[in-house]
Order: sequence, then structure tokens, then C-alpha cells
Amino acid sequence: MPFVKVTKTKAYFKRYQVKYRRRREGKTDYRQRKRLCCQAKNKYQSPKYRFVVRFTNKQVICQIAYSLIDGDRILTSASSLELPRYGLSVGLKNYAAAYCTGLLCARRLLQKVGLDDVYEGNDEIDGNVVKTQVGKTTYYVDEVDEDKRPFRALLDVGCKTTSTGCRIFGALKGAADGGLDIPHSEKRFPGYDRDSKEYDADMHRERIFGGHVGEYMEYLEEEDNTKYQAQFAGYIENDVEADGLEELYEGVHEKIREDPSPSEKKSFTPEKSYKRKAKLTLEQRKAAVQAKKDAKIAQLEAEDE
Repeated sequence: MPFVKVTKTKAYFKRYQVKYRRRREGKTDYRQRKRLCCQAKNKYQSPKYRFVVRFTNKQVICQIAYSLIDGDRILTSASSLELPRYGLSVGLKNYAAAYCTGLLCARRLLQKVGLDDVYEGNDEIDGNVVKTQVGKTTYYVDEVDEDKRPFRALLDVGCKTTSTGCRIFGALKGAADGGLDIPHSEKRFPGYDRDSKEYDADMHRERIFGGHVGEYMEYLEEEDNTKYQAQFAGYIENDVEADGLEELYEGVHEKIREDPSPSEKKSFTPEKSYKRKAKLTLEQRKAAVQAKKDAKIAQLEAEDE
């Protein structure tokens, strides 16, 4: 038998340090989190706000959060499941829905802190990055008020890959157009070509208004109508056509700006009449199994006859 060198010795295992639980679960990137949460000491414990974007199987969630020693605090949040209030009932997880959710979160936050009249955001959606230079500082808003500076938040993407055209940047663009000051550039927006280093803002605008969804709807309807009926069943049920998507999203943006406040919580009262069934005893469970066996035997005998 050849000699095999032991690479992990007893000293290695004695000094082994277990990683944090959320790192082991693959839920938190602590290197990223440290840089997003650590505040300069001369800021005297003023919170460092994060614009948190997360995607589930059914919705987009946007939150404004800040961290304390005992955990995070959520200043405000918005979900794409709220968009049916504003007229959008289908496609609640695509790029256009992410933009709407980011816009809703931004307008709701500014209304809460009293900056919604000062920073109204970008009404003319053209896909370009809006920024203003004041002294040595760059603010990502149209104009900077002399008395009140814009609300700054840093994008928190979690463990998601930040590829070009990712839906995360749709939520970022929505929040930036809503009036939040979020540092960003056009390098990860749809329409940016890394080789030529050119940015096509019109392509990004088309993505914001669901143009890519409309094109695919038209293509699928012509090529494979059966697949179209299955994949866009919700759109067909709600009478949403490919030609009317831009008008639909424009209406949603207007309604969000009119009233971004959250809906009233419905009071919940549990039904006290419900009572759990009593747990069966061992004899009762055995009797139930025996009854099933007898019924099956009787069925087989009847088939043989």
C-alpha cells in the first residue's frame, strides 16, 4: 500500500472554526453585508440605509432597512402582490413588475419621511441615469434641495448574481425614478454593451414597459397557439394584450404616484368553533388497518369468482 500523507491533522481540526449559520445555509454574504452596514465613526450612529431587493417564486419584495446591534429594522417595504390595487394583476415577477415595486417602495418611503413633495423623481421614463453634481458629491436625483438632501440608500442584492439586465436593476431603476438617491451606473442595465461600452437607453425603456413580454406574446401566438394559451392564460383571462402593455404600465405608474400608501390591514379573528380530532388509540389504528385488509381481500375474492 502506498504512503498517503495526512493533509488534515489533529491540529487542523482542533483549530477549526465553524462558519456563521447563515453562511453555512448560503443565505448571507457577510463580506458584502459588512460593507453595506458599517458606518463611519464620525457619523455618530446615524443609520446606513439599504435598498433590499429579493425575488421569491411568486413576488418581488423591496425594503428599506438599516441595521442595529440586535438585528435589522425595516423602515418601509413594498411587494408586487400589492400591484393589483394599481391595475396590474398579471406578470408580478418580471422586469416591469420589479420596476413598479421599486417605484412604489420609493414613493411610500418619501411620503413617510416627508420628502415626497421635495423629490418627486423622474416622470419622463427614458432609461437614462439621472445624476446631479453638488460640490464633490454626486446625487442620483434631478435636483438637490438646499434645505433637505435626498434620501440615500445602497442597493442590497443578497446572494443573487448581478448579471447585465437582471431584474434587480429594474427595481433599482424604479426606486431611482421614484426619488431615492441610490448610487448606480448604466453598466448593468439592459441595453449596455460591454464590448463597445455603449448604452442603448431605448432598449431599457422598452424593458421597463414590458416590450419584451409583448414581443414574446406575439411570437408565441403565431408559432404555437397551444403553448400561448397555456403560458399566458392569466393575460388572456384579464384581457391583457401585447399592444396594450405600455399603456397598462403607464397607468400603473400614475396610480402609484397618486397614492403609494399601504392598504389598511384586515383584522383577523380565529375561528374558535374549530376543534381538533381526538388522537386514535393503538387498538383503533390496528382495527382500521385490519378493516382495510378485510375489504381488499373481499374485493379480490369477488373478482376471482
